[in-house]
Amino acid sequence: MLGIQELWLFIISGLLLNVTPGPDTAYIVGRSVQLGWRGGVAAALGIGIGCLVHVFGAAIGFSALLAASSAAFTFVKWAGAAYLCFVGARMLLSRPRAPTEDAAAGSGAISLRGVFWQGALTNALNPKVALFFLAFLPQFVASDSPHRAAAFVLLGLIFVFNGTLWCVGVAAFAARAAGRVRQSGPAMLWINRALGGLFLYLGARVAMLQTR
Repeated sequence: MLGIQELWLFIISGLLLNVTPGPDTAYIVGRSVQLGWRGGVAAALGIGIGCLVHVFGAAIGFSALLAASSAAFTFVKWAGAAYLCFVGARMLLSRPRAPTEDAAAGSGAISLRGVFWQGALTNALNPKVALFFLAFLPQFVASDSPHRAAAFVLLGLIFVFNGTLWCVGVAAFAARAAGRVRQSGPAMLWINRALGGLFLYLGARVAMLQTR
């Protein structure tokens, strides 16, 4: 179908990649601890949307452009690094709330919509994710298929769907395990700062990326 080869191997490989802990998992766990399962789910959905941007980018050839054009790659790289570092610095420098405020309000400075868009932009502005899909998806599509773009989209949707399901499960587990943590204002503040450090780390990694 559409020139897709060894779909079973693609699904297994994708699941193994999805369950491997990484920065996305850390972000989802952090937001789940701060905002409960809704915050974790918002983060997971945002990350999924960010990945879909690169799936469609691979299908229409934008990912190939990033790999071939130093100028395009550099522009996206520095835009992504700047965004990540800006968000990270703002979270890292966040100040504690007044004692009279709700203990969980230390995480309330950002809405669920904000959590969603942070997750989406973190992935959408990361050229490393684009290059991953550009390298991963073609391995399971026949080179002479007349429907390569459609095959890329279908495989990408499968990958993102499975990954989002896993991430939602991680969010639910983390939120359930962190009920007491959300009652502690200082703990919430330090979790927010830890997430800020994570964003700064990701920004530095993106800034150091090379096309080859």
